[in-house]
Amino acid sequence: MSAAGQGRRLIPCSVLVVVLALGASLCHGACVEVDSDSEAVIDKGFKLGCISCKMRGEVPAEATVEWYFMASDETDFSPLYTFENKFGTVNHPLFFHRVDWMGSKNTVDVQDGSIYLHNVTYNDTGTYRCVFLRTLIYANNFEFQANATKTVHLRVVPKETRGLASILSEVMMYVSIIGLQFWLAVEMIYCYRKIAAAGEEALRESAAEYLAIASESKDNCAAEQEAE
Repeated sequence: MSAAGQGRRLIPCSVLVVVLALGASLCHGACVEVDSDSEAVIDKGFKLGCISCKMRGEVPAEATVEWYFMASDETDFSPLYTFENKFGTVNHPLFFHRVDWMGSKNTVDVQDGSIYLHNVTYNDTGTYRCVFLRTLIYANNFEFQANATKTVHLRVVPKETRGLASILSEVMMYVSIIGLQFWLAVEMIYCYRKIAAAGEEALRESAAEYLAIASESKDNCAAEQEAE
């Protein structure tokens, strides 16, 4: 097989290796929007999740996160919590000394606006609204406002319950992760062996070509000597 043919055969494996390397580097620190849980257990802590990813991660931004609460027997939202300039403030008397910031740390470019409720009570049942007030900062001091809103309908229960769908989803997630890792390992081993075998074959072909050229050169020299 020619070197060009071998090169064409090696392209898929080379591409796979590059894609895997890029995927591994991009996975670290990536932003993924995940819906918050909506069932809290009485007298325990609960994380109200709120994630809003930027469409373009390379663009610097500043964001303020505002949380609002509407109890199950109310019709209007009331300010609950505000996080701005790396500092959070509890605005609702029902949640004084019971809320901690669980979002992005040490940055004004907030993408995770989650908060944590301590000692959940039945009075915490209701609708929570998370609002991202984000300003994207482009070159020449051009600013663009990109806001986002997330809503969580929280239910407080006496003890934790897990539905069959939740259990099956978690099992399938772990099965998928293990299966993917196994497939990646097999592909990496396959590509490594294929590249190694192709390299050895290329060396043998190069040696054969070198010997053929040397033999041909020797024959040419002999023919010239006879002619003289």
